Amino acid sequence: MLLQDGSSNNNINFKGGLAINAVTLKEKKNISYKSCFDVIGPVMIGPSSSHTAGALAIGLVANKLFKGLPKRVVVKYYESFAETHKGHGTDFAIISGILGFATDDSRVPDAIKIAESQGIDITFLEESGDSPVGHPNTADIYLEDDSRSIRTVGISVGGGLIKVKHIEIDGFSLNPQGSLPIMIAISSRNNLELELRRIFKKYEVDINNSTNLEKDGKYLYQFDLDSQLSGEARKELENLSDIANIIIL
Repeated sequence: MLLQDGSSNNNINFKGGLAINAVTLKEKKNISYKSCFDVIGPVMIGPSSSHTAGALAIGLVANKLFKGLPKRVVVKYYESFAETHKGHGTDFAIISGILGFATDDSRVPDAIKIAESQGIDITFLEESGDSPVGHPNTADIYLEDDSRSIRTVGISVGGGLIKVKHIEIDGFSLNPQGSLPIMIAISSRNNLELELRRIFKKYEVDINNSTNLEKDGKYLYQFDLDSQLSGEARKELENLSDIANIIIL
């Protein structure tokens, strides 16, 4: 369902009367393009690397955070995304990412129909105000089912690349530097950071920034990484899934 929102109200009311406000986040500068292939862009179903492939990548972040199919999806668009999302395929791209499709998957153009056939309620909102993170290609995605919800704010910076500017998960709220990859671990163990850093050091993965949060006996560890993880590093991190919720974006 598409709603035209001409007002400046940035609140979305969800089940149980919960209202979520778009937050203003300060942009930090870091390198987005790490190889010539980042400039060329991905193999994709078009029409646009920033409005389609990038949008799909933002949806895929939501997919990895939620780890399953939601019952409800709310997508808020800002600025350029709000103006062109229908013509540039941003709607079906975001839903494709939420469903876990790759950029070259032939199902991408039909993603909305596929999601609705699985009982997922979808709402797109066009916001008239400025992006809360200062970028014209901004999507604010909220997913929920009967027991949990996540929220992420992402921007598409060109060539199919994105930055993740805000995440809400398991009661935690965090603002990464933006560029992928990002690794998040949520656990009841307060000493898990040592093991995570050992793995990064073992596989020579540099950490650009890290954040530790604690709430109600749970601990969240977030690492903005300098390079993609090798298959071996990913496997070793995922082996910790019995003691932590491991998320690799």
